[in-house]
Amino acid sequence: MNEADPERCGGDLDELVVRARALTTSGRRRILGIAGAPASGKGMIADQLLERLGSSAVLVPMDGFHLAEAELHRLGRHERKGAPDTFDAAGYLALLRRIRYSDDEVVYAPKFHREIEESFAGAIAVPPDVPLVITEGNYLLLDSGPWARVRGLLDEAWFLAPEEDERVERLIARHVRHGRTPEQAREWVHRSDERNAALIAPTRARADLVISGDSV
Repeated sequence: MNEADPERCGGDLDELVVRARALTTSGRRRILGIAGAPASGKGMIADQLLERLGSSAVLVPMDGFHLAEAELHRLGRHERKGAPDTFDAAGYLALLRRIRYSDDEVVYAPKFHREIEESFAGAIAVPPDVPLVITEGNYLLLDSGPWARVRGLLDEAWFLAPEEDERVERLIARHVRHGRTPEQAREWVHRSDERNAALIAPTRARADLVISGDSV
């Protein structure tokens, strides 16, 4: 893990692809983590890297470890969905350990389906010969609870830092696309998502690279 101040870049995709591709040539499996606040562009960057790297990489998002809707209601946490304690952090940590150290078996990961707000188990296959696993999510660099042990499993960690007003507007638009009214979306973002964003912001100090600019 990098103990110095993170490097910074403007988010040129070609540069990021070169950096990610270098991780595929070490002779052993590497894990690249992409962190940032909600709607910072994590999924977009991860998808673009995956498209360029082809069969050399697999994407395993953190979102597959959302607790189920029924469990969130049972715990009284449904109105805070997206907060750190609304994920199975220990389960995510265990999966990363399997991905990092299993070299002779397929590892299966869950996938979150935003249209139904649930995850499907065993939806993403990580073959043993894939040299790079990309994982993205809000809390990869958090330094509390089980999350604190995630950073040690990442060979490299990037933090996305787009312009804040643009990020918030993207987040509101996302909630509207998935069924909330604009008023409901704004209320949820400013009550819940932005509280989580404030928790995430200081974690950029644990990244190797902080990315800003037009590509995020």
